[in-house]
Amino acid sequence: MKMTSRKLSDILKKRLQNESWTFYFDREKDTLRIEDKATKKGITLELPGIIAKWEQKKGEAIDEVVYYTEEALKAMKGQAQEMEGRESLIYPVIRSTSFPEKSSAGIPLIFDDHTAETRIYYALDLGNTYRLIDEKMLEKEGWTKERIRETSSFNLRSLKTVVKEDVVADNRFYFFRANDGYDASRVLNESILAAYEQKAEGALAVSIPHQDVLIIADIRNQAGYDILGQMSMSFFASGTVPITALSFLYEDGKLEPVFILAQNRPKKK
Repeated sequence: MKMTSRKLSDILKKRLQNESWTFYFDREKDTLRIEDKATKKGITLELPGIIAKWEQKKGEAIDEVVYYTEEALKAMKGQAQEMEGRESLIYPVIRSTSFPEKSSAGIPLIFDDHTAETRIYYALDLGNTYRLIDEKMLEKEGWTKERIRETSSFNLRSLKTVVKEDVVADNRFYFFRANDGYDASRVLNESILAAYEQKAEGALAVSIPHQDVLIIADIRNQAGYDILGQMSMSFFASGTVPITALSFLYEDGKLEPVFILAQNRPKKK
């Protein structure tokens, strides 16, 4: 079966059927918006990206979209989202620079620049999902942006680290997969990067293809660049929240985006 935006929209409407929600399919924009009738809040799904994942993962891709959509809509309507007293639930999250700068309600989100490809947003963890922190939340509770930065940074450092190591063509690859929603965020933990830089025998490279994985690579020969490039692209294509297929070189405490071309050393962007 060839999946089209219309077919996917119909499948999602059936799977997400709820008398409290309204569905809006936009054929020109290839999007499906699901909106709560009472609050008028909702989320907009980009259908072409979901179709690309469906072609690889079939039903699993749709299951993921349904799960995250349901959790996000429930969070918007039913859960308290005050930050005061819940400081331990605030974390930084990495997103691409193409990610929206405003919430679906048009309120500016709180974020900081990170690299030429990525930004740092801030989230209040709600259990099975989280709410990105916006300017209205800060104003309501009298928080400053600096307080958000410091609180989220402290909480990030307290997260447990789950790492799997793999050796391919004498290159070392380390996969951070704690599955807590903040694996990519660990790239902001300077102590982790510094520790791997110290023990690396080759060039230290980093990849953050989607929010649920961080790859650190000790590149010891030419083949290592090609392997990392292939890994990054594969993870980027399969991630629920893609970030970037580009990799980075870590030098002197800085991340520099690079293009990894087959049979060539990386070139700085």
